[in-house]
Amino acid sequence: MALVDKLKTLLGLKLKYAASAGIATAADYAVFFSLTTYLNSTPVQAQPPAYAVGVLINFLIAKRYVFDLNRSAWSAFRWSVLISLGGLTISTGLIYCFDHYVPFLEDKTLLSKILTSGIVFFYNFYLKRLVFEGKLI
Repeated sequence: MALVDKLKTLLGLKLKYAASAGIATAADYAVFFSLTTYLNSTPVQAQPPAYAVGVLINFLIAKRYVFDLNRSAWSAFRWSVLISLGGLTISTGLIYCFDHYVPFLEDKTLLSKILTSGIVFFYNFYLKRLVFEGKLI
């Protein structure tokens, strides 16, 4: 396959994954802001349960519509959860750092959450593609 074809395929997968991630992120944000607004959770407390909701939704959509599953669904789910735990660690750490060490972002929770989501998107895409299809690039 020519390089251009490979790049087109990769771009198509990223777009499908972005749509999947967009739906999952909307659910994540809904839970996150519900917890911080109505239950007075701190952003760091709200991040894990919100992220977990997004992970489950993203797995279900990615399994069905984005990636070719080249292993058992159970195996893919286990690996996906492990990768998502890494993503949770990264995103919670970033939220904490933005909230505590970046004065500009201390009171801008939405901006912190958006920046964090953008960074973790690439981590998730490449590692989950590896889990589902056995391909990193």
